[in-house]
Amino acid sequence: MRIAVCPGSFDPVTYGHLDIIDRASRLFDKVIVLVSYNPGKSSAFFTLEERVDMIKTVTKHLENVEVDSNDGLLADYLKRTNADAIIKGLRAVSDFEYEFQMALANKKLYSGAETVFLTTSSENMYLSSSVVKQIASLGGDITGLVPDEIRDTIKNRLYLSK
Repeated sequence: MRIAVCPGSFDPVTYGHLDIIDRASRLFDKVIVLVSYNPGKSSAFFTLEERVDMIKTVTKHLENVEVDSNDGLLADYLKRTNADAIIKGLRAVSDFEYEFQMALANKKLYSGAETVFLTTSSENMYLSSSVVKQIASLGGDITGLVPDEIRDTIKNRLYLSK
């Protein structure tokens, strides 16, 4: 069984993330969407548990997708789950520079880790969790940026946090 891990902070999950997850689910027998703690990012608007729940809600139609969380090294998680690959989505060349460095670091920590880069669909090139948070926090409409099932949860949390 070929297992891939799709890590990220997913704060919140967007249609851009779901595009990558959906496409990865067609390439691998099992995809684990891994909500990770990232000390390099500012504090999260949603708890780890809330992010896991949102992703479970919007991926329930994908039978070979599981959702988990991790606060340690990705390489250690890959070893524990016998995963073969890391899936990373790329929006622009600037994403590649950082992700390439991370791919090499993960390969050094765990030689069994292969990183697979999937380019985003053109309609999602601008889309990021940061963009969604900014629009929602200013009262903007995030319809079409995030799935309907979680839109109100995101909107209410971010707009009310002002």
